[in-house]
Amino acid sequence: MASAFGHAIAAAAIGNGYSKKTADFKFFMLGIFCSIIPDADVLGFKFGVAYQSFWGHRGFTHSIVFAVLLGIIINLLFYKQSFLTLKGWTYILFFSFCAASHGILDAMTSGGLGVAFFSPFNNTRFFFPWRPIQVSPIGAGKFFSEWGLRVIKSELIWIGIPSAAFILLMRLIKKIKT
Repeated sequence: MASAFGHAIAAAAIGNGYSKKTADFKFFMLGIFCSIIPDADVLGFKFGVAYQSFWGHRGFTHSIVFAVLLGIIINLLFYKQSFLTLKGWTYILFFSFCAASHGILDAMTSGGLGVAFFSPFNNTRFFFPWRPIQVSPIGAGKFFSEWGLRVIKSELIWIGIPSAAFILLMRLIKKIKT
């Protein structure tokens, strides 16, 4: 998996594609939450859930269906007044894309069993052919090590730089529009 930091950076970059009227502090925090929450499935290890199972790590919670459901739920919980309006669909799209970005980044890592993008319809795990991101260790204790430093370096290159470039591009576009 990419680290929580990498997922949060990606969500923040995605959020910069939205207008200032939409993208307030709550919007960004909920987007970051959506980008990180798929890894709650690692709790299954403590309860004997097999990695490769439906509920295992990188299973259903990393799927496109989960991302869309999460986007809808977050919109209902935090932006209920705009549900099923154009603005509501904008929120659903953003939160869903933040959650889906988690699986996309994980499919670009150097380890694990792949991502079940099409769960619950198909639990096959997939990686992308290009996998430049160093896989992050599971657990905070292991993260604060030499391995964790390699992950941070990898994510700065493969997530941080593209995210910063996207943010700068969005700000330039917004500045030109005004």
